[in-house]
Amino acid sequence: MWRRCSKSTTSSSTSEGGRSYSGELKPAKTGLLNAALSSNETNMVVVPVSIAYDLVLEDRYLARQSVKKQSRPFTRELAELVRHAVGYWARAFVTFGAPISVADYDPQSRTEVLELARLIRARIGAQCKVLPTALFAAAMRPSITRRDLEGRIDQFLEELTVKRANLAASSGRQVVEEAAEPLETRGIVVSEHGRFRVRDRRVLRYYARTIEHLLAIPGRTH
Repeated sequence: MWRRCSKSTTSSSTSEGGRSYSGELKPAKTGLLNAALSSNETNMVVVPVSIAYDLVLEDRYLARQSVKKQSRPFTRELAELVRHAVGYWARAFVTFGAPISVADYDPQSRTEVLELARLIRARIGAQCKVLPTALFAAAMRPSITRRDLEGRIDQFLEELTVKRANLAASSGRQVVEEAAEPLETRGIVVSEHGRFRVRDRRVLRYYARTIEHLLAIPGRTH
């Protein structure tokens, strides 16, 4: 059983279909998990797996769909996806966690099934790769100097280091160097005269929310 980290076109539940349109790691659902437990396989384990991407091809589509009244016909969305696919690239990070034994969980007990679902979600959330694009988005302001942005990211990195998060960068400078260009290329932010400005607030928030479960982000930043 697995669940993708919310930076991809993610599963919104443990081993069940659906996507996180807003970016954050969704609460686990228990339907398939309960069915698996009911099989009475004594040696069954759950292996937590997270998949994180620098950029998501469907980011604009997903961010827009989080606002129901702004949804558009699928044919228009497909055309937009194809257009944004030109020059598209992203790294993918797959992280496997330690197996979780389910032998002691009673499928007839809703409390125990929910407890297991929460444990799986917590393990996946903790091991999810924290990528530069997500850190950049989380630290971004409507308008901010590069120096101030790097400083905010450094503060976040300190907090994440204490929590032993799975980091893909070690400094604010590295994060900005790796994340600025791809975010600018996709028209999410723009850099002018040593400052970064937000161009697509919804998409930027989508990326910021992918690490919301790890980081106490103070207030709405953009």
